[in-house]
Amino acid sequence: MSSKNLSAQMGPIYRIPPYYYLHVLDQNTSVTRLEIGPKKFFKQDNETIVFGPDQMITLAPRHYCVVENPVVKNENGQAQFDKNGQVKLSYGSLDVRLEQDYKEPFPLYPGEVLNQAPTRLKYAGANSALRLKAVLDFDDNGEQRKAGDEWLFEGPGTYTPRKEVSVEEHISATVIGTNQAVKLTAKKELIDRTGQRRVAGESWLVKQVGAYLPLAYEMVVSTENAYVVTDKRALHLRALKTFIDDFGQTRNNGDEWLITKEQTETHILNVYEQLVAIIDMKTLNSRQYCVILNPFSADGKNQFGKRKLVVGEKSFFLQPNEQMEKGIQDVFILCGDEGVVVKCIESFQDEIDNVIRVPGEQWVVRGPREYIPPVQVEVLQKRKAIPLDENEGIYVRNLITGRVRAVIGNPYMLTQDEELWEKELPVGIEEFLRRDSLFEKSTRTTATSSSQTTKREKSKVVTYRVPQNQAVQVYDYKAKSPRIIFGPELVMLGPDEHFTYINLSGSLIVSLLSLVFLSILLVLRRFVTNKRIFFPSIFALILCFFLRRYI
Repeated sequence: MSSKNLSAQMGPIYRIPPYYYLHVLDQNTSVTRLEIGPKKFFKQDNETIVFGPDQMITLAPRHYCVVENPVVKNENGQAQFDKNGQVKLSYGSLDVRLEQDYKEPFPLYPGEVLNQAPTRLKYAGANSALRLKAVLDFDDNGEQRKAGDEWLFEGPGTYTPRKEVSVEEHISATVIGTNQAVKLTAKKELIDRTGQRRVAGESWLVKQVGAYLPLAYEMVVSTENAYVVTDKRALHLRALKTFIDDFGQTRNNGDEWLITKEQTETHILNVYEQLVAIIDMKTLNSRQYCVILNPFSADGKNQFGKRKLVVGEKSFFLQPNEQMEKGIQDVFILCGDEGVVVKCIESFQDEIDNVIRVPGEQWVVRGPREYIPPVQVEVLQKRKAIPLDENEGIYVRNLITGRVRAVIGNPYMLTQDEELWEKELPVGIEEFLRRDSLFEKSTRTTATSSSQTTKREKSKVVTYRVPQNQAVQVYDYKAKSPRIIFGPELVMLGPDEHFTYINLSGSLIVSLLSLVFLSILLVLRRFVTNKRIFFPSIFALILCFFLRRYI
């Protein structure tokens, strides 16, 4: 029979079944008493039913409940009453009632409140625990607990609750595998499982393989996996705080170093270590070299601003703050007609030429040979000798003096103070050379647009093959003297020489008058400059004009 059906009973008679109870208020004395079934209760006119009938509380095996404002009991476990017959209560207190103490159902006395319904006792299995917190000061089997203290109830076992203790959470152990570690942080000053004192906020690692159950004031931050170190891979680390690493070496805050296979095959980062990068090994063959900036010294410190030459065959790791200047470079293999232009950037003894080089000095290292530039030398340019036939040449300009000269007939390699010079010609001369060259004459009927647009290499010596029965005048602007070449002949212009370009237009009479005028100018020039005039040259020009224009 439910309590709802019992409360629906009418009249002064209440039938209380077994294991049921009700609270009766005597309005004359204002005392509330407990009535327990089974019985038939006759309610008087001065009495009021304030609670019930309700079923008694029954605790199953391995269960408990919590009662607020519990009744005061004597040494025999009997409830105590005051002089008015009102049961005495411990107001504000809690009473944890276990199944082993209350095997029979029990009622609640007037004023008692069921704070927690019957609940199964908490069980902590193996590799687990309950984190407990004291809400009141009490003596825990000889150990004084203060309000706010926390500790663990480690399994396997069943926890018996107490009114002074609250269960905060259920904790499971963290399994640490091979090449793994657990990172912990202290929430409060404590002594860890190894007996080492930890301060609040301190972090450390636990590397022991197996299940680890953190203490009440330990917080598991993360599970760290080990990094594998091989022959061709290293770890670049940075110290976040001054500490002693796993190899017994003191690391200062901000220090950087490498972990290689010579030290360990696997490495788990310390709590004060930061992984900067995973470094791959650099390998040089017998025909390679590199320049390292900020190299490490013997004491393990960077030599900032210095450079180090590394020549293969060799394999190495770049240390922290080391950099390759231009990466891995190939050794210069110079043939007999090749060379490199180099510049000295720092004084040193040149063992090749057995001289002392000073900063800013430039020279050419010629082949045949293998050349590896030292760290005091900067390679500016690689050069190769320019092959020249006996009828070919190039214009070369000296960068120091500015003088331009023509090199003809022999292969030539520019020195460190020379460069190719480009000779500019008037537009009319350029068109004339393209139109009247032997190549153009032989291919005029089959010339394509692409061949007509080919440009002259301005650094090559300007040449013109004078045909039979023709003449060409060349004027040297530096020597201020002309010369006439009669065909067949090959003309090769010097740096300061140009073809004399005469443009005659109009009728025959106008052309003759122009030639006569030029002849008079030449005669007058003889009296002004007091130089002899080669008159046959005048007639040669006239003859050339007529042959080209009218024949």
